[in-house]
Amino acid sequence: MNKVQLVVFDIAGTTVLDGGNVATAFTSAMKEHGYEIDPEEVNPLMGYKKPIAIKMLLEKYGNPTPTDDLVGAIHSRFVELMIVYYRTGDGVEPLPGVDKVFAYLKGKGVKIGLDTGFSKDIAQTILDRLGWEKEGKVNYVVASDEVPSGRPAPFMIQRMMNLAGITDPKQVVKIGDTEVDINEGLNAGCLYSIGVTTGAFTRDELSKYHPTHIIDNLEELIPILESVN
Repeated sequence: MNKVQLVVFDIAGTTVLDGGNVATAFTSAMKEHGYEIDPEEVNPLMGYKKPIAIKMLLEKYGNPTPTDDLVGAIHSRFVELMIVYYRTGDGVEPLPGVDKVFAYLKGKGVKIGLDTGFSKDIAQTILDRLGWEKEGKVNYVVASDEVPSGRPAPFMIQRMMNLAGITDPKQVVKIGDTEVDINEGLNAGCLYSIGVTTGAFTRDELSKYHPTHIIDNLEELIPILESVN
């Protein structure tokens, strides 16, 4: 049996191209509710459950006690904007190396999971656009609103482990492009928690969070797995 039984990937910025559209939707939704947010302030919060990220931005921009109604309204608008983009926008495509890595894992009998700070409706829109579920390219998809707490808590990974019948987190590898992806994998006790530079964070920024590896292309995952499987 392969030592690694499940690889959990983030979506935007890790397996799916993010051309800044997430940050644009964030800033647009905030602006419609009276908050001018510097797009550079959004990147450090990529990967968080989106209502949590909105609350953090509101607190930073002068609202120390944002109401649930305000956070909910901004998040609803963010979801609307992201769904329109992922349904109809240009540039919604897999990042380089994704198809090759997915095919490699399938060939090895390793399960493929996706987790995300997006809500399930956005994640499903992406999957429908790319055809990944329909074509059987991924085994499990868990969104942040399906668990008690999003990243960096380990609940999304643990849910996929339960679905796969895996009890040992050392049979799981996590990969993502943000601080909270790395910490999610570390908090879950995964064999490896890998940072990738294709999204929100640079190599230097990722290194601060002590991932087991940092890669610049998903295809670099293959020799890492070959060394243990």
